[in-house]
Amino acid sequence: MTQTSENVTWLTQEAYNKLKNELAHLTGPARTEIAAKIAAAREEGDLRENGGYHAAKEEQGKQELRVRQLTQLLENAQVGEAPASADGAVAPGMVVTIAFDGDEDDTLTFLLASREYASADIETYSPQSPLGAGVIGHKVGEDAEYELPNGKKASVTILKAEPYTS
Repeated sequence: MTQTSENVTWLTQEAYNKLKNELAHLTGPARTEIAAKIAAAREEGDLRENGGYHAAKEEQGKQELRVRQLTQLLENAQVGEAPASADGAVAPGMVVTIAFDGDEDDTLTFLLASREYASADIETYSPQSPLGAGVIGHKVGEDAEYELPNGKKASVTILKAEPYTS
């Protein structure tokens, strides 16, 4: 899954199905579960000093936020195939290895994708992040620049760009 513009999110069919299943769980069984927790905590008495009730309400708020995020994401999703590496250019949905200032001993490998597709296996950078925006479109062997939070420019060399496989 990767961002292709401000409002459209590109997803593989696998990622789309995974997020759709998570949304179905959150709007079905998970909602019923949290409602039962709130009801049980309410039965315990005074709500002002009821830690279980407040914890359940907080959990409900987080769950509903996730429902809104997933709903918006899926409404704006474009389902398609993962990018091919035929032209060697960096694109969303690719695992990219860069060298800082051309130093091949100082490298970083990351997935260029939306945080929704973040994996515990690999660091993820958004295409809208300074680094992500700086490397998009560059080919293996090319140098790219991006702006650091302090306003200075940093230079990286693209060492590798391959389609992400989960």
